[in-house]
Amino acid sequence: MDDRRVGWHTGAVASSRSIGFAKGHGTENDFVIIADPEGELKLSDDDVAFICDRRAGIGADGVLRVVRSQYVPDWGGDQDLWFMDYRNHDGSTAEMCGNGVRVFARYLIENGLADGPMINIATRDGVKPTEALGDGRYRVAMGPVIVDQPEVAVQPAGLEMPLPARAADVGNPHAVSFVDDLEKLDLRTAPTWSPVLRFPDGVNLEFVRRIGPRHIAMRVFERGSGETRSCGTGTCAAAAAAAVEAGQTERPVSYRVDVPGGTVEVELHDHQSYLTGPAVIIATGELILPG
Repeated sequence: MDDRRVGWHTGAVASSRSIGFAKGHGTENDFVIIADPEGELKLSDDDVAFICDRRAGIGADGVLRVVRSQYVPDWGGDQDLWFMDYRNHDGSTAEMCGNGVRVFARYLIENGLADGPMINIATRDGVKPTEALGDGRYRVAMGPVIVDQPEVAVQPAGLEMPLPARAADVGNPHAVSFVDDLEKLDLRTAPTWSPVLRFPDGVNLEFVRRIGPRHIAMRVFERGSGETRSCGTGTCAAAAAAAVEAGQTERPVSYRVDVPGGTVEVELHDHQSYLTGPAVIIATGELILPG
């Protein structure tokens, strides 16, 4: 492998903490991508927060570290896969990121690290088969979506009464609430939920408006990041919760999901879901970490 192709500078990291990076997004859910093939780079929570800072750093919703799975201590699967080590804006670790997987797949193909069109990508939520469709869109097998009864109450700022929410598991935790007007929501501060112990490690909060048959719009407050322009796992959670609310039991069924950053398609099958949407690489460069 040519280290220069993936922006990894081993000697530079040791002396000046200088690393190559790429910047990409999926429906404006944006990421800094850092190649670390042999797992040599140790990013602290503060490092990630600095990288993601939109004034002092590059700016992003999260960091995607590109590492061979054999160098991920807790990975017990195929040792030859590329592992997507995803970190939230605040440095915390997340199990999965649907928009991130698409951007990750595009990065692998554009840097000659994978041939495509089918790529198996390792994540903390297992292997995510991803297909490059050839038109700038990528289709990711996200796994099953499990939706529970509305046992959660979510309280956004500015609303007098909490909103009922359906808990949904897409390999990471979500709570989906349905509203009539998305624009009235104040998501500048973190909504709260109860019972708090329902999500002891935090939760992604989706707010959904029905537009038409199998067509919804969504805003999201992501744990560790705040409001983002899109959330891939969140769109799957929202579509699955909307199907339950509508009494749609037939499978497969597809939903169009509009987010502030664009539009994606979610396909719900009996034991699988698929997320299809764009992925874009917009820049490459050199980053100097503080310290």
